[in-house]
Amino acid sequence: MCLAIPVQVTELLDGDMAKVSLDGVGKVISLALVEDVSVGDYVILHVGYALNKLDPEEAQKTLELLAEAGVVAS
Repeated sequence: MCLAIPVQVTELLDGDMAKVSLDGVGKVISLALVEDVSVGDYVILHVGYALNKLDPEEAQKTLELLAEAGVVAS
């Protein structure tokens, strides 16, 4: 089973790349599939690629549900 999760963009890098954070863990990902991403935006992350932008309220709701399920820390 694969899981795509909301992460917040913390830094934009060269070459359609960005640093993101989830639960204090940082990761460099590709933004090649998503347009107009800014620092602070939430994106759906799947195997190193941002698939699309996500509304901040929807991201928080999803992260709360994932925390309840024990998938991410709360």
